[in-house]
Amino acid sequence: MSLAEELERRGLDWIVPDWPAPPTVRALVTTRNGGFSAGACRSMNLGRRSDDPLNVARNQELLRAVCGVEPLWLSQTHGKEVVAVDHAQQLAEGDAAVATQPGRAATVRVADCLPVLFCDRRGTRVAAAHAGWRGLCAGVLEATIAGMQTPPQEIMAWLGPAIGPGAFEVGDEVRAAFAMRDAGADAAFVPYPGRPGKWLADLYALATLRLLHAGVVAVYGGGFCTVADADRFFSYRRDKATCRMAALAWLAA
Repeated sequence: MSLAEELERRGLDWIVPDWPAPPTVRALVTTRNGGFSAGACRSMNLGRRSDDPLNVARNQELLRAVCGVEPLWLSQTHGKEVVAVDHAQQLAEGDAAVATQPGRAATVRVADCLPVLFCDRRGTRVAAAHAGWRGLCAGVLEATIAGMQTPPQEIMAWLGPAIGPGAFEVGDEVRAAFAMRDAGADAAFVPYPGRPGKWLADLYALATLRLLHAGVVAVYGGGFCTVADADRFFSYRRDKATCRMAALAWLAA
């Protein structure tokens, strides 16, 4: 049974990336639906705050049952540290992970920040990166590509659910931080109408630009907005609650 068929069997609206990954590669993004949490984190919360730990544990167990592998949960810092899944302990500090062996999944938790999943064209390694604007600006995608130890032209990337360009309001300092590193980043910011010094930023465009400059030309996904789709996605900016979804990639045995 394929992963998509398993999700359909369980009645889950989780997302299987639409990308031409090799048969050995599996990838998935949970939504807010299908779990056991209540209140603001209803119902598939995988964050460690704002929820009953027993609910989170049950949600994690459901994820393991669907995937058939053990996710490596990171202690995320909005930085660019890359963790080697094959040898790491749970809650290792980092914002990206690379796996080269079956059995454990490179996993990041998100709710507005951009999850980026990677694989190589031979299907021998996968990665997941947590790319909020700070990590993206700091170089988390470039660090993940380097951590895969594969020529960038042999890597493909998929951009998962994140805050969309119509909802991501930022200040001058965010625009300036990206412009200092890449003049082409200006195109990903448009003035916020009626609010001088405020901009609407396109995380998808910024991430794609960084990936292309790093040599990854096969980029898929995008087009989501976690803020706008409250039925399907958690959003910290919308709800001010630390509920989280998971994006993960792993290798089939």
